[in-house]
Amino acid sequence: MNGVLPGTPYPLGATMDSEGINFAVFSESAERIELCLFDSPDAKEEAERIELPERTNLVWHGHLPGLKPGQLYGYRVHGPYDPKAGHRFNPRKVVLDPYAKAIGRPLRWADELFGYRLGDPREDLEADDRDDAPWAPLAAAIDPSFDWGGDRPPARRWRETIIYESHVKGLTQRHPEVPKELRGTYAGLAVPPVIDYLKQLGITAIELMPVHHFVQDHQLLEKGLTNYWGYNTLAFFAPEPRYAAAKLPVETVLEFKRMVRALHAAGIEVILDVVYNHTAEGNHLGPTLSFRGIDNAAYYRLTADDRRFYMDYTGCGNTMNMTTPKVLQLIMDSLRYWVTDMHVDGFRFDLASALAREFHEVDKLGGFFDIIHQDPVISQVKLIAEPWDLGEGGYQVGNFPVGWTEWNGKYRDTVRRFWKGDTGVMSELATRLCGSSDLYEFSGRRPSASINFVTAHDGFTLHDLVSYDKKHNEANGEGNRDGNDDNLSWNCGAEGTTDDSAVIEMRERQKRNFLATLILSQGVPMLCAGDEIGRTQQGNNNAYCQDNEISWIDWDLDDRQRSLLEFTRRIVQFRHAHPNLRRHNFFQGRPLRGSGVKDIVWLKADGGEMTDEEWNTGWMRTLGVRLDGGGLDVMDERGRRVTDDTLLVLFNAHHEPVSFVLPAYVPGARWEGIIDTNRPEFKEGKEVIDGGASVQLAARSLRLFRLVR
Repeated sequence: MNGVLPGTPYPLGATMDSEGINFAVFSESAERIELCLFDSPDAKEEAERIELPERTNLVWHGHLPGLKPGQLYGYRVHGPYDPKAGHRFNPRKVVLDPYAKAIGRPLRWADELFGYRLGDPREDLEADDRDDAPWAPLAAAIDPSFDWGGDRPPARRWRETIIYESHVKGLTQRHPEVPKELRGTYAGLAVPPVIDYLKQLGITAIELMPVHHFVQDHQLLEKGLTNYWGYNTLAFFAPEPRYAAAKLPVETVLEFKRMVRALHAAGIEVILDVVYNHTAEGNHLGPTLSFRGIDNAAYYRLTADDRRFYMDYTGCGNTMNMTTPKVLQLIMDSLRYWVTDMHVDGFRFDLASALAREFHEVDKLGGFFDIIHQDPVISQVKLIAEPWDLGEGGYQVGNFPVGWTEWNGKYRDTVRRFWKGDTGVMSELATRLCGSSDLYEFSGRRPSASINFVTAHDGFTLHDLVSYDKKHNEANGEGNRDGNDDNLSWNCGAEGTTDDSAVIEMRERQKRNFLATLILSQGVPMLCAGDEIGRTQQGNNNAYCQDNEISWIDWDLDDRQRSLLEFTRRIVQFRHAHPNLRRHNFFQGRPLRGSGVKDIVWLKADGGEMTDEEWNTGWMRTLGVRLDGGGLDVMDERGRRVTDDTLLVLFNAHHEPVSFVLPAYVPGARWEGIIDTNRPEFKEGKEVIDGGASVQLAARSLRLFRLVR
């Protein structure tokens, strides 16, 4: 190998060229940085240690001729070990490149990974002099070239999108039509049976839980558990190698790209759940793995009165320092890389409020959002905020800027309360069904700003939501104290009952009620993977550490599960066929364009229109809504205004049947039944009823009609 050359300070990370590899790493306070080259993942020490010769604008860099793709490397960073001043440099620790594109060796837990000697909590004030080279995580340099074969993003409009939140491993680990060697992998997601299933279900985007390389928590491993969800990121550019069928780091990157290419070919977008708010290094007593050893004070939010400690808005020990330009650059470079090099279509930002904290308060016009909005690449993809964090003032539903959509936690809570049978929720339910104008209209956003969901990875599955009185997280090893309690008591009968047919049927009906409500609401529906087939986690509502049958989808379906799947497919197909359910603008509640007919009318059981007084009647559990299909606010590809069927949806959350009068607002109005959650086998065309006649709504049921003449 020839000697090290000066190289260039940009791009950051390890960059291949025809001569070798350029290495560049940012550190504001380091005194010098050594590049460590390893021969194999099993190496106990580096084969070569080379000091980076140049420093330009706080970036240390050098070029090594002759290096090839797959080269394993890390850094040793020299500087002061002074935790009270915010510095935790320790050159006895090999640290991972923040711009690592592939992981050549995940960490192997050992006491030597900590920058101080474990024991007395105050011992983190003294540096540990043991070398961690045999255990430290290593990066692998990659060749970024790939034949995308004309791949193009599906570029679905938000209002045409239906999201399927899924886990890479959990979706296929038990799938009988996926080859065993591909189950639980990126390649497994790309096999025809899985893609065909997603297409038949009607989803348009798969939202993958974290695939950035993450760390397995030491305390979980000691309990025989694992970090299954992956919200413990260490490398923001590298796909998690545990989800790869491939064995080589470079092949892991190629496998991910092949998965994206296959999903795009089927018209399915790929959205990544990303965790930029914190890292796997934890609080001041955590290990030194990457950022902490490269420049702790630059990468993390430290407390003002004692810089030994970290601001923690995430509940994970630290918070990334969004006030510094290089951290903002790191995140933007990562996002841009996943779009331009890996071809993903959007991002869901975990605990996004933490990203907006420039000082202590959440600032929705903070630097992060300004940069996103002006970026010609990132501003054009799908951006979803989880609009809360764990800090004061962190609940920010409705407060994110134009260009962002949000997980609408208020939608989830209101729909759950309604179908549980709570009173006093009618007015808010109507608002949520119509896209939550109270949250989004004032800022100039559309109904599609609302990502509607009833369940997600965090909490009960849909089946468990209607089946359990209380959480059952005993397998997590925390005495059933973990997980949220506010998800509880939504069930339909005695917990655990398996032989009471009435209770079982009520649970099945409630699943259909939730799914139908979700799909028929204005906004963007998000299904949690497996809810369409009644997946259970046996009552565990915090299965973050369960990499086993508790979390993996069981594809051995019984008749009830197949019936629920068929019901979900039908209601999704109906949504796709009816732009009336995917409106561009919010309803106005008044006649539009001289039609003389209101675009939306809310109805009570006698067929009359709801009055202001009745909206405030606390006991009501029955509601109807008529959506006018004439003169919609949607244009087709040629700029022509779209019209659609007029639809009628009737909701009954009462525990007894209710008779509902169908509206007769136009002469000869007749209503064709489309969906009845009390009769899953019910098909459209079986029943046509005259306007003015009454129909029976079963206890806790929903019916959908279409106007015919």
